[in-house]
Amino acid sequence: MSRSSPQKANEFQIIEAYFKDLTEQDGVVTGIGDDGAVIELSVSSNQLVVATDTLLEHVHFPSSATAERIGHRALCVNLSDMAAMGAKPRWFTLALTLPKEYAKESWLKKFSTGLADVASEYNCALIGGDTTAGPLTISITVIGEVVEGQSLKRQGAKAEDYIYVTGTLADGAAGLSTINDIYGCTSIDIIERERLVNRFYRPEPKIAEGLMLNSIASACIDVSDGLVADLGHICNASGLNAEIFTDKLPVHANVKRIFPDQFLSWALFAGDDYQLCFTVSQEYRALMSVWIEEGIIDATEIGVMAVSSKISGQVLIDGMPVEASKKGFDHFE
Repeated sequence: MSRSSPQKANEFQIIEAYFKDLTEQDGVVTGIGDDGAVIELSVSSNQLVVATDTLLEHVHFPSSATAERIGHRALCVNLSDMAAMGAKPRWFTLALTLPKEYAKESWLKKFSTGLADVASEYNCALIGGDTTAGPLTISITVIGEVVEGQSLKRQGAKAEDYIYVTGTLADGAAGLSTINDIYGCTSIDIIERERLVNRFYRPEPKIAEGLMLNSIASACIDVSDGLVADLGHICNASGLNAEIFTDKLPVHANVKRIFPDQFLSWALFAGDDYQLCFTVSQEYRALMSVWIEEGIIDATEIGVMAVSSKISGQVLIDGMPVEASKKGFDHFE
């Protein structure tokens, strides 16, 4: 079946027409078309890193999203997990559930183009998956490689380690608000509007940063559900507390200007930023300062890990513990 085929197609025609071309990368011995994929590690001693995320319409992206932007977002947010593990992404699988009205060339071509743009940028090949009919749901499993023993984890932080985040926070929430035209977003100039919309639909997976950090960071996570919620996972895994300081949080100047009443709450709790939050010991703090000053990495020191005699797993903001109701996004609350 060619891309100029009739509007509707069956499962195997969809795979052949819109997704088989995405398998052309190094390391794929057997790709789409068999019952399973066969892949080849670049170095036999490397370890595999596997991560899966599912995106639902109305939950992870608005129903107004274009198919191409859905494709961008679906793969980008999954690649962010590879960055958080300090791994190089190599392959991915796609389980796509489609409403029947989407199973046509006008939607599928744009969706596969969005996936292909991101896959090409990060040299990541599609090697299999499944297609079914139903509410729009996109499940992607990314498989990456890491040098043996060098994967980043949520556990491993030590007391007095310093806490950093890459890039800027609150852009994801600001982008979604811009898309939905709330909080007076209709007055945003076109350049800033496009930047914010892109930050939501095409967040930049911090792959290069993760690969740099896997030799010096003691713990790491990506900020998907909110800084406080995700840093809380590092606290729980490491048996420590964390204190962060709001005057140190990196927020884009335009977001502060356009959303003066929302930006701080968004930076702490909103999520969808897909930056890395990581800890570094005193031993490597000077090196981090050099990297930051020389522009080798875009990161900001925002706090410190600490031991508590009472309870561990807490995040303190300017010395105050966070209310349980303000932890961050949770699918089941």
